[in-house]
Amino acid sequence: MSFLQPSRQKYRKTQRGTLKGKSFRGNQVAFGEYGIQALESHWITQRQIEASRIALVRSLRKGTKVWIRIFPDKPYTKKPAEVRGGGGKGDPEGYVAVVKPGRIMFEFSDVPQDMAEEAFRKVSAKLPIKVRLVKAGGMSI
Repeated sequence: MSFLQPSRQKYRKTQRGTLKGKSFRGNQVAFGEYGIQALESHWITQRQIEASRIALVRSLRKGTKVWIRIFPDKPYTKKPAEVRGGGGKGDPEGYVAVVKPGRIMFEFSDVPQDMAEEAFRKVSAKLPIKVRLVKAGGMSI
């Protein structure tokens, strides 16, 4: 199973950062007819993105174009099990995408609305946040 991750990085470990505020970039449907928009802040892991992508592709028919608008470029660390505190920061465990409210995470086109709503329902079950289906032009469905 191949997960999304950066090919190379300047630093192995990053600070946690903040999840405050709204998404000012990537908050409009730019490529497809429909988009899946985040309504909450969260770290979305590479596994969750891949599971959502598979659910989206399988629920749509052939010939549908799909765009993934988020990329997990932030490493998160974890200390091994049964290790006491101290001893420095843990080793990188995986990668996450920082998603803030308003961010369009997935887009797709060439599909009827009822099929788009069904695909949205399946994808929303794979994500740890509340999402909504939006149409190009900023209209919520």
